[in-house]
Amino acid sequence: MQASIPQSADIDFAVELAQGMVEKASAFLPSAAGALIVLIIGLWLAGWIKKIAIRAMNKTGKVDVTLAGFLSSLIHYGLIALVLITTLGIFGVPTTSFAALIGAAGLAIGLALQGTLGHVASGVMMLGFRPFAVGDFVEAAGVAGTVKTIGLFTTELATPDNKMVIIPNGKIFDDVITNYAGYTTRRVDFVFGVSYNDDLDKAMDLIRTEVDGEARVKQTPAPVIAVDNLGDSSVDIVCRIWVEGGDYFPVKWALTKAIKERFDAAGVSIPYPTRSIYTENAA
Repeated sequence: MQASIPQSADIDFAVELAQGMVEKASAFLPSAAGALIVLIIGLWLAGWIKKIAIRAMNKTGKVDVTLAGFLSSLIHYGLIALVLITTLGIFGVPTTSFAALIGAAGLAIGLALQGTLGHVASGVMMLGFRPFAVGDFVEAAGVAGTVKTIGLFTTELATPDNKMVIIPNGKIFDDVITNYAGYTTRRVDFVFGVSYNDDLDKAMDLIRTEVDGEARVKQTPAPVIAVDNLGDSSVDIVCRIWVEGGDYFPVKWALTKAIKERFDAAGVSIPYPTRSIYTENAA
């Protein structure tokens, strides 16, 4: 029969166990309290800095709202990661290995999403440099249309016949961008072909009369009307005028119609392409 342990030995064992737990808790509690304080204050500071950053970017008026939100969120999550690593370090977790693990995971994710991240980077560059704005008529990645939205991943255009086109930002930023609304004024070019038998000075005076009568044509720079080319079937008169960007097509259409009607009334002909054919009789 196994002998029972004396009662005094049980009491001594319990006391030693309690003392060991108290000592370990005493050594752990300051670290735990410090880590908790760092975590709470760090998370609060991360949120506060995010608000300050987005408020400052919006106050300047030079940073797009979407870009401001993206950059502030990037700052926020970066600070949160820093706070978590610091908290783990206080607990005694080797932060060097943890940071290396995060770096390796970030590299793997970056390689897997390199195409998508490339579009995000292009979106950030576009929102920062602003090659165009919402409402501008542009030609980008081989598509012409009015810009509806500019996001971090894609840009939405509406074509002249009102079709929605979604273009990845990477394709836009890597290609030539033509912004037809980039400047306040635009030049309208006309070419009018008249017959070789017509009076060129008369034709140019008729064009100038219509140009001078169009109130939307700017006088600075001054309109240019000149003989530009001696074609196969006509003498080409070029007319170059400057208008407000929004008046480009209305003025172009109005003057084309008015000058054609003025030519008809004055007897100035716009010849069709002609070709002379010579035949030889067989000997």
